[in-house]
Amino acid sequence: IMEPSHRLHSLSPAELRPLIRQEDPRIRTTTGLANGYQQANVVILPSHLADDFEAFCRRNPAPLPLLYRSQTGETSCPPLARDADISLTPPFCFPSAAHHSPWSDMVCFYLGCSFGFEGRLKKAGVPVRNVEQGTNTAVPCIPAAVFSCPLVVTMRPVPAGMLDAAVEVTHLNPLAHGAPVHIGDPALLGIQDLSRPNYGEQVQLQPGDVPVFWACGVTAIEAIISSKPSLAFSHSPGCMFLTDIPDSSPSSPTPPPSESPVGSLASQRAVAKIRQLATIIGEDPGQRGIQALFVEDELLRSCLALSHASSVAITTGFPTHYMHSPPDETDGPPGAIAMATMLLSLGKLVTMVTDRRALEMNQALIDEAVRTGVLKTAIPLVTFEDNGPDSALHFLCHDGDPSKPRYDHLVAIERTGRARDGNYYNMRGINIKHLVDPIDDLFIAAKNISGIITTGIGDGGNELGMGQLKDRVEELMPNGGLIACVVPADYAITAGVSNWGGYAVACGLYLLHTCPSHQRYRKKGLGSEHSIPQEQLQDWTANLPSVDKEETILSTLVRFGIRSGKTGNLAMEVDGLTFHPTHSDIITRLLEVTRGSTTPSL
Repeated sequence: IMEPSHRLHSLSPAELRPLIRQEDPRIRTTTGLANGYQQANVVILPSHLADDFEAFCRRNPAPLPLLYRSQTGETSCPPLARDADISLTPPFCFPSAAHHSPWSDMVCFYLGCSFGFEGRLKKAGVPVRNVEQGTNTAVPCIPAAVFSCPLVVTMRPVPAGMLDAAVEVTHLNPLAHGAPVHIGDPALLGIQDLSRPNYGEQVQLQPGDVPVFWACGVTAIEAIISSKPSLAFSHSPGCMFLTDIPDSSPSSPTPPPSESPVGSLASQRAVAKIRQLATIIGEDPGQRGIQALFVEDELLRSCLALSHASSVAITTGFPTHYMHSPPDETDGPPGAIAMATMLLSLGKLVTMVTDRRALEMNQALIDEAVRTGVLKTAIPLVTFEDNGPDSALHFLCHDGDPSKPRYDHLVAIERTGRARDGNYYNMRGINIKHLVDPIDDLFIAAKNISGIITTGIGDGGNELGMGQLKDRVEELMPNGGLIACVVPADYAITAGVSNWGGYAVACGLYLLHTCPSHQRYRKKGLGSEHSIPQEQLQDWTANLPSVDKEETILSTLVRFGIRSGKTGNLAMEVDGLTFHPTHSDIITRLLEVTRGSTTPSL
């Protein structure tokens, strides 16, 4: 007696597999069947390729989560399913392999499939469209012998308000590709046109949808095609192998990641810690009213963007003491060096940008930081001059080509910013334009260059990058109507002292790079998922800011004749606050949050 069609969806995999073998006419795909159980992609290869293909899977676990590798000639898979025999699968599932003989030299690979989490997405209220589209990316998989290919991804539109739910549900099932490998702009994956998928059909985005990309098992097909084997088989689209394995582990081995405001992922623990850092640096012992300018999660957004960067340009310098030589203040350079130190240890390229008048002094400061061990290596130091309308474009991009940016992130920390009238003012309202090169032009030009993100760090509202806060600055800060910087950055980090913002960025980057959820996302689910090597972790830890290092840098600044911003004192203070106990206490507390546990930020 044939079961009614609507009852198929309630049958177990063990009940469905015999029906598939019997070529039940009601079953043409496995979509929507065996809800609650893992489905698998299947690849069948000659035995001489098996070890290399397994290595390829291990190196690329997001697109190719290996559930089981058979023995040579084995057509069953006892760990995955009872009474299963892949050689008996009907032609509509394996058009070429169904009647292949002999199997004696073939090896079967069973790979996790996203059909395993779609039911849970629906239960969480995340709409799942019936149509999927698969697209090749420009992201190369980690090769293994003859197997190499670009990562293939599946795009699913997700309403913006449901991103966290989609991430959490899929994170719980790493055997079905796990959490997304990219959220947002497809161009960052090298996908130029979403309307032309390589596999499947185009999926239409509805208003409010965000494109979300999961690693896709079709990557295996691309790898096999590129290797040109004499013989290989796979299943038909939509016809997966039904396993008896539940579609998610009973409890997640790590806390679910949190979708970030800039299309990245990090664990809830890492996000919470970075928010703690933001709270600490937002304290205002100098009573300057900076808390009125605070924007939630700007530190988090900036750290996430910097984590994805490869080449960062940092600028600082606020010549507030125009009557002295040098006119600079002790706020800015220490925070800039703290960020540069961590970025360098994470493998980023770092360049410092300064005024022509301060070139010699800043070079001496970098040299001294290297000599004392604060910096592990010298940083390129450059200046920017306005020699015409395209000067900023040529500075930021190779050959002035906007498609070839030289930097992908610009950071300004305690850098004097251009006011509404085109001048530059200190907090007392004194115009210091004659001491400032037009580095603001770089931030303005970056707005029109895809791939360059900007961050501004300040403590008064007259710093470069604070333009997005100019209305608040004009209304709430002393002399705000005159001094407010009008040049915005993508992210504006405010702090009681700007140096603290630099320290917090360094700490935030450390937290993200010790967060497996973030590192998986950053690497697009490619590469081994082993723990961080101890020597690398020790190197990152050694490159965090410390009380000793920051005291050394400050003493160097004082020796160079650089003064405290608020008081003009040539002493161990920043913005009128003595290094001990104020600044040393902030640094200690930032480190307590960052290094509160030796366990990576899951």
